[in-house]
Amino acid sequence: MANDPVVALEIGTAKVRVLIGEEREDDYIMITGVGECASRGVRKGEITDFDHALAAVEQALKEAEDQSKVSINEVQVALSGSHIQAASTRGTTPIIAPDGEITREHMDAVMEAARAINLPVDRHVLHSIHQQFFVDDQEGVMNPEGMVGAKLSVSMLVVHGVRNRIMNVLKVPRSAGVEHVEYVFGGLCAALAVLTPEQKESGCVVIDLGAGTTDYVVYANRSIALAGSLGVGGDHLTNDLAMVLRIPTSLAERVKCDCGVHPPDTAPPDKPVPLPPTSGFPGRTLRLTDINAIMDARLDETLGLILQELQRNNLHNRMGAGVVLTGGGAYLGGLDEFVAQKFQMPCTIGRPRNVSGIATTSEGPEYAVTVGLLRYGLRTEGDHDRGGWRNMLGRFFRR
Repeated sequence: MANDPVVALEIGTAKVRVLIGEEREDDYIMITGVGECASRGVRKGEITDFDHALAAVEQALKEAEDQSKVSINEVQVALSGSHIQAASTRGTTPIIAPDGEITREHMDAVMEAARAINLPVDRHVLHSIHQQFFVDDQEGVMNPEGMVGAKLSVSMLVVHGVRNRIMNVLKVPRSAGVEHVEYVFGGLCAALAVLTPEQKESGCVVIDLGAGTTDYVVYANRSIALAGSLGVGGDHLTNDLAMVLRIPTSLAERVKCDCGVHPPDTAPPDKPVPLPPTSGFPGRTLRLTDINAIMDARLDETLGLILQELQRNNLHNRMGAGVVLTGGGAYLGGLDEFVAQKFQMPCTIGRPRNVSGIATTSEGPEYAVTVGLLRYGLRTEGDHDRGGWRNMLGRFFRR
């Protein structure tokens, strides 16, 4: 093995997942430990009951430790939640040199200038991802070192979130006895786990559908063009069904999974859906068209927000590889066709690539974030200088 084992932790709304993995020489990740339990004290990717969240994390960590026979003292944590946003910024510096040659020092200086973005005092920068350089306004320069010019500029995507909400998530594994905690935006991890170089080159949008949040990352022009998180997930579909149809949540979850969705322009068959009596609720017969209409409204609203961002940034026509769905919500029947209709582009289900070992439990789309966390941790292992790894994020996520 090329590196020591790395531990990935996702504290989701529905599940807490832990993966322990090692990197093989062929760039595959060998999963050596898995821990998973129902999440408690978490809502929309944020901590709402610290003690309950801590108990769930401790249980998942112990399961993974017991299975892999290692002691966990360092983890990579995925962050999500509607407070996570991204802003595009640009920095410029003159090239003051007799021969006008651009050096690594010039590149560092212009990236530092781009990071100097004005944010509210309660915001914390998670990632600064450079997109492309400009040499005397020449676009599309990936590596300007050694070129000649009078002015160097860089465009950058700055991902940031509310400091206290981030700290509350990171405090959970620290309170569980983990000595060192790193963090990455979960949407970036999902993309890192499932995308091929060809998909990144062609342009695509990765949508990670969790129980409480929906994260998205957009690749265009060979770099990350957009990223963000919505405080809406699969649980909202369940809650909508429960409230409108007046059925218990457990039954609404079953109806959601059994009935699935239909594309916006395709009416579902108007067949009856019988429900047995349960938990004090009488037995009933629902109509599939009513069920579909309820889920259609919520999905149309959620996906519409991402589509609006694509259109507002003139990126919709640059998604040659279409949409890639990850997360537990990707299992919803008919969702890929629904998304393809909504976005008017191809849609596929993304599954973690190049995974071996205990792979049967980590090959599904719901494990995209944790597998991506492992890949990120293995490639940055040993470098805990946050300024250092920020400088290379653009190249890292392009790879």
